[in-house]
Amino acid sequence: MANAPVRVRFCPSPTGNPHVGLVRTALFNWAFARHHGGTLVFRIEDTDAARDSEESYEQLLDSMRWLGFDWDEGPEIGGPHAPYRQSQRMDIYKDVADKLLAGGYAYHCYCTTEELDTRRDAARAAGKPSGYDGHCRELSAEQIAAYEAEGRTSIVRFRMPDESITFTDLVRGELTFQPENVPDYGIVRANGAPLYTLVNPVDDALMEITHVLRGEDLLSSTPRQIALYKALIELGIAKDTPAFGHLPYVMGEGNKKLSKRDPQASLNLYRERGFVPEGLLNYLSLLGWSIAEDRDIFSVEEMVAAFDIEDVNANPARFDLKKCEHINAEHIRRMDVKAFTEACGPWLKAPFAPWAPEDFDAAQFAEIAPHAQTRVTVLSDITANVDFLFLDEPATDEASWNKAMKEGSDALLTTARAKLAEAEWNAEALKNAILTAGEEHGLKLGKAQAPVRVAVTGRTIGLPLFESLEILGREKTLARVDAALAKLAAA
Repeated sequence: MANAPVRVRFCPSPTGNPHVGLVRTALFNWAFARHHGGTLVFRIEDTDAARDSEESYEQLLDSMRWLGFDWDEGPEIGGPHAPYRQSQRMDIYKDVADKLLAGGYAYHCYCTTEELDTRRDAARAAGKPSGYDGHCRELSAEQIAAYEAEGRTSIVRFRMPDESITFTDLVRGELTFQPENVPDYGIVRANGAPLYTLVNPVDDALMEITHVLRGEDLLSSTPRQIALYKALIELGIAKDTPAFGHLPYVMGEGNKKLSKRDPQASLNLYRERGFVPEGLLNYLSLLGWSIAEDRDIFSVEEMVAAFDIEDVNANPARFDLKKCEHINAEHIRRMDVKAFTEACGPWLKAPFAPWAPEDFDAAQFAEIAPHAQTRVTVLSDITANVDFLFLDEPATDEASWNKAMKEGSDALLTTARAKLAEAEWNAEALKNAILTAGEEHGLKLGKAQAPVRVAVTGRTIGLPLFESLEILGREKTLARVDAALAKLAAA
């Protein structure tokens, strides 16, 4: 299979919100396929009717599109191995299970849950492996008839070989599993529903997947799948066994594996905060891979050109939200101003924007956008940065007011107001007006502009002040300074 065209798959289950670890897996598969000029198969593993939902399915497709992942076979595209939703492939799995039973590769197991638990407990007490003990492996026709006469139901188990299994993991190197640690396992439930342990490798075989790149948590199932592949090849169902590469865990707080329950794990969180796909993917690619020792910022195209699975590090990767935000901010800086302006759109209207729709001025926003672009970390930051332009009065919080309005601020604001009223209305002239007002009161520019900033924008930190005043306009600026003076007088 080494010379076969690369065929990889991304096969999530439509359960809940997409997880950033899942996105990292999708990214590595997509980048590997694109780097090698191969095929990405997008497959939906929706055999768990109790947990899967159509809403989650639609969300998965929407997330893939938002991230910029295209697929060569799968939902909405089709392909030679359709259908690509497992819920529509049940007849295929039944046929394969029947062939495995007929060929002696699998058998019916009639053990009850209580019997299994009792034997596992005894094995643990004796210091032995507690996996399935092969009780039903060689049942006689009489024993089977007796169990069925009792009304027992059976699952189908795959018969594992009594020998070690060795394979070369593309990330971890050569690995060996001893037979006592990989017992016979279930592939079909008692109600006839196929299990993941059957459907996943069967689909990979029929879709001729050459490389299985997946999370480290699935490593323990790999020897099972390799044994199943051997059976499928002997039955003429599979052509070959794919190469496996197991991606490192993504760790969260306290060096624990990032789980779906962790707030920072949800892809939707990053979309809602206004991360740009390029920034998020750049950061996720660093969770187990690097383009160079001294380089953290790069485009998706640069990643694809450099990516190969052999360069992935096996060690767990810690998710660092601060670094993710830093990288996202850098990608925002790199955007074309027009693209940045358009990307901010959702955060400039309800439910994010606190101003009335008719008060939004697109021309003013276009003027302020280049200054905002250098300041925001995520796109949702834009709302608070520009709200002073579109609100009737600034959204001043008490902490900012108290921090800026020290003793003597009223006198400074009075002087600054007079200077601003006389100044030409451009950023340089406005800066000089505040500078000279500060000098008259023995203050440097930084101290002098603080009360003006809070009076006009409501905040102690924000976009470049003088450019902001220029865009806001003379009338509104002077009115807000007057309002601040009135508030100081009343206090």
